[in-house]
Amino acid sequence: MGQKVNPTGFRVGITEDWRSRWFAPKAAYAEFLIEDQKIRRFVEDKLNKQPPYAAVAKVEIERTRDEVKVLLYAARPGLVIGPKGAEIDKLKEELENLIDRRINLNVNEIKQPDGNARLIAESISEQLKKRAGFRRVIKQRIDSAMAAGAKGVKILLSGRLGGAEMARREMQIRGSIPLHTLQAHVEYGTATCRTKYGAIGIKVWLYKGRYGEEVVMTDAPEGRAREHRRGKRG
Repeated sequence: MGQKVNPTGFRVGITEDWRSRWFAPKAAYAEFLIEDQKIRRFVEDKLNKQPPYAAVAKVEIERTRDEVKVLLYAARPGLVIGPKGAEIDKLKEELENLIDRRINLNVNEIKQPDGNARLIAESISEQLKKRAGFRRVIKQRIDSAMAAGAKGVKILLSGRLGGAEMARREMQIRGSIPLHTLQAHVEYGTATCRTKYGAIGIKVWLYKGRYGEEVVMTDAPEGRAREHRRGKRG
């Protein structure tokens, strides 16, 4: 049996911080947990699965006695905030109505989408929906991530790839992916691409170096990405 461990869960409490940070008495724990899930699902459905497609990669939740603090990490924060903050005020109001508590909403920008595993997975999903060739898409995303400074990338696709009759898996790896090393900063992201012929699961592992020694991920110019690809072929 293949017993797999989620790379993020494996590191939480050791080298990674929790995505939800709060304490609760036993009687309120289940209620708070359900509220967190509602917030995450609402943000995902509103900002990632329909316009404005703000590319929200991570939602962190903190609670105080009086309010719930929600931190969004998005590649396009301007679409979340809107003109003069109109959209973020509307989103805050909708979240307050959803859980009936006071919300403090903050948006942080992800400056390097090529350095975020979740955004890479979502990007692959969008291209597969447009019927792009899956091998070419995987190679392009790996080239972009490596050119941006990643030390290793692994991408796994599962499902009816290319509309094939039988579901299968396609995996490409470049560089180093030390999954069992707790000091290794391995970012993990998933996405589901829903096509006419079925769902395709996408998993991305991104190795940035050891904690404290991570490379600074930068947006690779197209020319640099092409150079990187040419160098690999050579």
